[in-house]
Amino acid sequence: MTTFLDLNQVSVVREINAAVVNVSGRQRMLSQRAALFALRLVCTQDSTEQAQCRQELLAAIDLMEKSHNGLIHGNSEMKLPGHPSAVVQGMYFESPLHLDRQVRTYINEARLLAQATLGELTQNNPHLQYILKVAAKDLLEALDTVVSQYQQESDAEQQAIDVHLAELYQQSCETAATAQAQAQQLEQALHEVCSYQAQLVQTEKMSSLGQLVAGVAHEINNPVNFIYGNLNHATTYIQDLLEVVRLYQQYYPQAVPQIQEQLEAIELEFISEDLPKMLGSMKMGADRIRQIVLSLRNFSRLDEAEMKPVNIHEGLESTLLILQNRFKAKSGGHNITLIKEYGNLPLVECYPGQLNQVFMNLISNAIDALEEIPNHKGEITIRTELSHPDSITIKIADNGSGITPEVRKRLFDPFFTTKSVGKGTGLGLSISYQIVINKHGGILKCESVLGQGTEFYIHLPVKQNECLIVSNNPAIATF
Repeated sequence: MTTFLDLNQVSVVREINAAVVNVSGRQRMLSQRAALFALRLVCTQDSTEQAQCRQELLAAIDLMEKSHNGLIHGNSEMKLPGHPSAVVQGMYFESPLHLDRQVRTYINEARLLAQATLGELTQNNPHLQYILKVAAKDLLEALDTVVSQYQQESDAEQQAIDVHLAELYQQSCETAATAQAQAQQLEQALHEVCSYQAQLVQTEKMSSLGQLVAGVAHEINNPVNFIYGNLNHATTYIQDLLEVVRLYQQYYPQAVPQIQEQLEAIELEFISEDLPKMLGSMKMGADRIRQIVLSLRNFSRLDEAEMKPVNIHEGLESTLLILQNRFKAKSGGHNITLIKEYGNLPLVECYPGQLNQVFMNLISNAIDALEEIPNHKGEITIRTELSHPDSITIKIADNGSGITPEVRKRLFDPFFTTKSVGKGTGLGLSISYQIVINKHGGILKCESVLGQGTEFYIHLPVKQNECLIVSNNPAIATF
């Protein structure tokens, strides 16, 4: 007997799960945002900016408290059901995390700092010191742990729904066994629905990541631009002051003893040489941060619905920036060496955010493959070249253990994965295949030799023909 799922209920469950995961993740961002406003409040001397920092600090803390209460007790406005699982309850109210106590203490300390008098707003303020300390480690780690648990529970519930859908699919196939032609049509339709559903779930996750990255980049960009812009003025002012000092030394060479002693004490000659160098280094560092912010913004272009000519290397670099931490060694292992051999490529007409998603999947898989080999000096090589006047090739290779021919045949099948439960969904390569083949009219293939490594090839046309663009337009595509 065939059973049915209430699709409205499924939609509600998914919406609630998404809200819980997003709000719990927002707590992490709000804790860091509050720490930033707290630091700006103490560091600024401008009364108007101080008042604004107090307001922004209190606003972030109020939202953090509202979200925290909603996660525990529920909030219909935020679509939070409350009543978390026993595991999450333990994380909030039991050792070792006691997250409820940590969050409420953090909120209280932030409010006390926001109410502090001008004389109390120093870098040694105990409320500020507490905020900076826990925001950098204890609270951040605790929030990450709870977010991870919420995500696991959401994934488990989603997996149960998918299993139920798979069971329904099997029942439908058995029911339609008497009519072979009809069964084939049914199988194809269900396969496309499941594939599209999986792509939507993955796209929503990548879109959330893109929004988070864009938000962080925006928050960093404002203070960095302020620092970078003022460095030019500071350099000019200091050069002017040093020039005045030089003129005094030229026209009044015989300084009074007290001034001469002070000049020797501060080592004026050394300061004159070192200060411009120090300002240059500071400007170079600020410029590097601006470049990083630009890369983060480039990676976060996941919601662009139209094709445009883009620099493929910018997409690769922004993806590598996101994954930079994963190239570092873990627990006694070796760092993964990254080799970049970029060719001279023209601008390529594509969906940049979707290609960034492909790069993220392929490079992440390469890192995963290398991390599975103990004490292995892993290498990942990324090559780009103009393989034809009208097409380019991107090669992403690793020197890992390689892939067997049997596994290689199923690499791009939806839900197929060789990773353990909880570490892979089997959707990354399938979605990458759909993006390269269906969305861009390209080619995605894999070559691998056991014991030597694996290499993925992405072939893309430089320009898309009008027929392909129309058929792949997300607004009119059919499934």
